[in-house]
Amino acid sequence: MPEKKLPTIYGFEIRSPYAGEMQYFAKNPTTAGMMTEDNRIILNPASSLSNAEKMAVAENEAIRLWLKNNNIKPDFALSDSQIGFFKSMGADYAKPENMLQAQHTIIARALTGDPSAGKLTQDQQKWVNAVKNKLPKR
Repeated sequence: MPEKKLPTIYGFEIRSPYAGEMQYFAKNPTTAGMMTEDNRIILNPASSLSNAEKMAVAENEAIRLWLKNNNIKPDFALSDSQIGFFKSMGADYAKPENMLQAQHTIIARALTGDPSAGKLTQDQQKWVNAVKNKLPKR
C-alpha cells in the first residue's frame, strides 16, 4: 500500500502530533498549532477553532518555517503594543533574545490576516509586502 501523502502548505507538511507534542498541547490548550523541529506543522487536535481557522494557523506556521529556512532576518522593531501583547500571552517572544521569532510571527500573522499582529508600522508593512512577493505559491 502506498504511503499516504501529507497535506502541505508552501511545501511544508502538516503531520499528526507525536506523544510528547500531545502532552504539550494538553498543558497549553490555547496553542492551536506550531512548527516543529522536523520542519513540519502540527495542529492541536483538541483546539476549538474551526477548520478554516486551523488552516490559517497552519499557513501562519508554514510562513514562519519558510522565513526560518530562508534565513530571513527582518530589521524592524516591535511596537510597544505588540510587545505588550506577547507579554500578556506569556510568550517568550517578548524577550529581546527572541526578537527574530517575534518578527517572523508578526510577518506571518499579518500575511494570514490574524489581527493579533497588531497595527503594523511602516517598516513592518514593507517587510510583509516583500515576503508576500517572495513566498512560493500555495
